[in-house]
Amino acid sequence: MSVKYTEFRFYEELNDFLPTARKKCSFLHKYEGACSVKDAIEAVGVPHVEADLIIVNGRSVDFSYRLSGGERVAVYPVFESLDISPLVHLRPKPLRRSRFILDVNLGALARRLRMLGFDCLYRNDYDDPEIADIAVAEKRIILTRDSGLLKIGKVTRGYWVRSQIPEEQAEEILCRFDLYSQISPFNRCISCNGRLEAVEKAEIIELLEPLTKKYYHEFYRCQNCGKLFWKGSHYESMLRRIQKITKQKADA
Repeated sequence: MSVKYTEFRFYEELNDFLPTARKKCSFLHKYEGACSVKDAIEAVGVPHVEADLIIVNGRSVDFSYRLSGGERVAVYPVFESLDISPLVHLRPKPLRRSRFILDVNLGALARRLRMLGFDCLYRNDYDDPEIADIAVAEKRIILTRDSGLLKIGKVTRGYWVRSQIPEEQAEEILCRFDLYSQISPFNRCISCNGRLEAVEKAEIIELLEPLTKKYYHEFYRCQNCGKLFWKGSHYESMLRRIQKITKQKADA
């Protein structure tokens, strides 16, 4: 079987997946036999869901393009806020309302995104195939710290979270998917992701502690787990956390 070589160049954050010698420069990728450009991209370490534009010899192509050797390939990351519709998008258009599913490493991020009003599925016992199945069935974006999860063939939308600090992770997701206009704080249960609805105090008064019953009058209940919420002492600290997470947009 003959050995073939194709020249690759990856741009912007796609370089996060490459060894130092291959970052921000052109390099030759060696392979044998028939090879799609998608297979070649993943063979060098970049999950296919992180790419949204592939240019081969000056022409945009999709993942199924077959390499024959000698090509020059440029790979660009997902453009969430830039219209490249005249070119070949590698995935459906961005979802009207972004919904996520997070892997076991991102529980703190799930809570912060729920606090901002985003629909985020998370369980600490999800395995990779289950996450992939749910993402496909419910058209959710996978957020993960495991790049291998994003290489599962059926996955079409996903993102490898770079930071390991929850507040920075939340800022990263807001910027990456341009979500600032979708922020709607305190509309979801931080614990289970259920929707919150206003509830009359009289309806739940027997469930309240004496001081809560005395000083608070506006309450919300999770439609899923039944947990109660009110603007107690924790409310101001949560507002400050939201302001910290969204500060980057305000400073831009």
